[in-house]
Amino acid sequence: MNVDIRKGIPSDIPEVLHLVKELAAFENAPNEVEVTVEEMTEWGFGYDKQFDFFVALENNIIIGIALYYFKYSTWKGKCLFLEDIIVTETHRGKGIGKLLFDQVVIIAKETKVRRMEWQVLDWNTTAIEFYKKYGAHLDGEWVNCKLTNHQLEKM
Repeated sequence: MNVDIRKGIPSDIPEVLHLVKELAAFENAPNEVEVTVEEMTEWGFGYDKQFDFFVALENNIIIGIALYYFKYSTWKGKCLFLEDIIVTETHRGKGIGKLLFDQVVIIAKETKVRRMEWQVLDWNTTAIEFYKKYGAHLDGEWVNCKLTNHQLEKM
């Protein structure tokens, strides 16, 4: 298998969004994806850039992505948050996720972040075992909290 990893470009966004929707279906939330190609393009490449990503390609076809952004911790300083690693279902288990994860680790080191973090669903045992191989700390102490845009509009 010949897989190339490169930084994402604007023309990748439609396929990136397709993979995001594939992940949402895998996570039993197919109707939760609200973002559009236009929004992702603006937020990934526009004036108020919000994220960066890598793509994994086989024969010039995107088969995986790793999307990340920087955040700030009052205790640690600059941190990198890995939002998603997504590998299309037909290519899982072939080491593509590792290639993508390792590329994000390189960015974390190059940018000298104080912490790299991500989330994983507690039932995704394959991903959990993958992260354990890196010696990742799996934190069971913090509770995730959020308000949706619909909840915010009602406030």
